[in-house]
Amino acid sequence: MNDRENTLRAARFEKAERIPASFEISSGCWDHYPQDALQELMEAHPVLFPAFHKTEDKITPRHAPWRRAGRPYADSWGCVWETVEDGITGAVVKHALADWDRFETYEPPSPEEHDGWGPIDWMSRRESLSKARQTGRLASGELRHGHTFLTLTYLRGYENLLFDMCDEHPQLPALIEMVEAFNRGLVERFVEAGVEWMMYPEDLGMQQGPMLSPDQFRKYIKPTYKRLVSPARQAGCVIHMHSDGDIRELADDLIDVGIDVINLQDLVNGIEWIEAHLKGRVCIDLDIDRQSITCFGTPDQIDAHVRNAVQRLGCREGGLILKYELYPGVPLENIGALMDAMEKYSQHFS
Repeated sequence: MNDRENTLRAARFEKAERIPASFEISSGCWDHYPQDALQELMEAHPVLFPAFHKTEDKITPRHAPWRRAGRPYADSWGCVWETVEDGITGAVVKHALADWDRFETYEPPSPEEHDGWGPIDWMSRRESLSKARQTGRLASGELRHGHTFLTLTYLRGYENLLFDMCDEHPQLPALIEMVEAFNRGLVERFVEAGVEWMMYPEDLGMQQGPMLSPDQFRKYIKPTYKRLVSPARQAGCVIHMHSDGDIRELADDLIDVGIDVINLQDLVNGIEWIEAHLKGRVCIDLDIDRQSITCFGTPDQIDAHVRNAVQRLGCREGGLILKYELYPGVPLENIGALMDAMEKYSQHFS
């Protein structure tokens, strides 16, 4: 069973051969860790890095334009980003619609030419999707991270947007409709290109609680989510939604949107809460802790954490995916321990 079929089976509760597991190494890590050590860890874990082969050449990371320190970047919407560390997405320092007076003459980007961050080449994307299908990988598409709610904050500013919602600003529905129309254009193009797995990444949670009230979410954001999911769902795509932060108060609404897979953080939301409220209702794409245990714990604690998550959230029918994103600062010993644990426990129900 190839990775594509295994992941689809896990998402659909159709008895996957093993728990799908992915370990993503952010571009900033290659300037932070000794490259030989990082490559040796990757080569020693073929389940997580099946196509990797160690090289003697120095790996020079290619940071996205909005992840380059000291180089302001204007995205497709005209919002200006800055970061202080290569490889890390920074923050918007200039909001394109901080003043509503600009809205009347504002021109949004076209989904035929832009993906939200910058230009998109649809011919190249179609070729990539075709190659993925031919090589046993998922043909997946995605909206840009922060596609709806966060894009509204990028345009208006976070505080301004929440005041707009509280005040029921008369121009807010038109702005939401503008953002939705752009995103829907992207979804439709991905569907036309033949995706089978459509991702909708958007951070809605803080360390404690959501970034907007459940009532605000239901009034302003949830209806848009439903309409954005609809074309992909009608085409038979697996619907994958991501959010960092504490989203417990929004989880039922997110499931109601029509998702198949939810990617959420483990400790912020709580393994026990996830087990009690989400297990069996939706496939859990578990974002393994990168705030405490993996950074400051011991290898034994890391192993126990992954084992506990798998035993509580997994089952032979599927419904669980493991994911980790590595950023600078995690000890190499802990990186190896986490890779070991993810490979070992991905076979727990095999």
